[in-house]
Amino acid sequence: MFFDARAAKLLQPGAHLVVDGCPGLRLEASASRRTWTYRYKAADGRMKQQRLGQWPAMALPAAVAAWQALRDARAQGVDPVAQRKAERASAALARAGHGTVRALVQAYINDHILPTRAPAGAVAAQRALHALLDAHPAFAAMAPRDVSRTLAYDLLAGMRDRPTMAAKLRSLLGAAWEQAQDAGRLDAEASNWWRLVLRGKLKSKGKVMAGQHVGQQRRVLSVDEVAALLHWLPHMHQLAQDCVVMHLWTVTRGAEFLAMRPEHVAQERDGWWWTVPKALTKNARKAEAVDLRVPLFGRALAVVLRRLQAVGPAGWLFATADGSRYLQKEFSTYIYDLQPYSAKMARRQADEAAGARPMLPVVNWSPHKLRATARTLLASLGCSNEVGEAIVGHLPGEMVATYNAYTYDKERRVWLGRLSEYLEGLAR
Repeated sequence: MFFDARAAKLLQPGAHLVVDGCPGLRLEASASRRTWTYRYKAADGRMKQQRLGQWPAMALPAAVAAWQALRDARAQGVDPVAQRKAERASAALARAGHGTVRALVQAYINDHILPTRAPAGAVAAQRALHALLDAHPAFAAMAPRDVSRTLAYDLLAGMRDRPTMAAKLRSLLGAAWEQAQDAGRLDAEASNWWRLVLRGKLKSKGKVMAGQHVGQQRRVLSVDEVAALLHWLPHMHQLAQDCVVMHLWTVTRGAEFLAMRPEHVAQERDGWWWTVPKALTKNARKAEAVDLRVPLFGRALAVVLRRLQAVGPAGWLFATADGSRYLQKEFSTYIYDLQPYSAKMARRQADEAAGARPMLPVVNWSPHKLRATARTLLASLGCSNEVGEAIVGHLPGEMVATYNAYTYDKERRVWLGRLSEYLEGLAR
């Protein structure tokens, strides 16, 4: 990634500099300042531009991080300029005293969801709330204190065919009402019906496969299935192969290893380690949580070292061809499309008949089941529950966490080393 600070200082008003490897990231000059901007083509074909900050107050690494965050948001379907305009409009309404449901919900998005949630989760929650408000404009325009128990019930009951989404929206709206009361934007005596109606009655019927609810399933791959999957790996594209290996060899979450950057990997006295910063783990908000330490062995180490040598300017080890971060959702979709109940099954059968690629020999699994499988294999090898839970990054009970600060680094190396040897034996 090349950036010439001297050229930036000499930049004439109206001119700009681009940053190699960061498409759309520009430093633009006016008569008095230098501004980082992100320039992109919107869905309607128009070019749009979002300001990121002033140089040199915002250095290049910070500008690249802001640029990557907006790129990730765009990958999730969010238009940064449109989002910023909507937030400003909502804030203006709130300042003007227009107490509508839409203003209350937008304030909750701005004050809580966007600052505290991971980008993907924040985008999903924001999209779900906006979709609800857009589908019910009369509800969105109401004063929050006028929302009755009957209205809340009818709105949620209308989504009984989507109980998971209904439960999610019930939780989000309840939290939005509570925050508005805490902030003094809503009368403390106003009823928060979202916490009361249909409590415990919006339960999912389980996963849908081939149009049928199959219920909740506890699924781990058998030893024979793991061996068959490892033998079949070369038929996947390279990113998917590496994701399967990382799940099985490190027992980590996809969201954790797909966020890996060069600075997270180091060779220490006892071998190679990957350290997942606490902020990138599922326990980021837990005070007792710490960075997750993962020793690298066998195929996982080979994957990481190969990707370290080829890492792009954005710094993601697991990046797509255009340099953007490979997402867990993309990997999950890829694995789903290999299953016999996928809509793409007919095409895959035709490929097999033509000799292009044999069918996936292990079916009815998702990427997260690989993590459960690896954890089960650890137990079968004799790994204690205490060490196994430390390896997968689960926090111990409150009392144990208070008095036991041991990190189990030595035990992690022992048992992930043994797991690597065992998996390699299955692959052979």
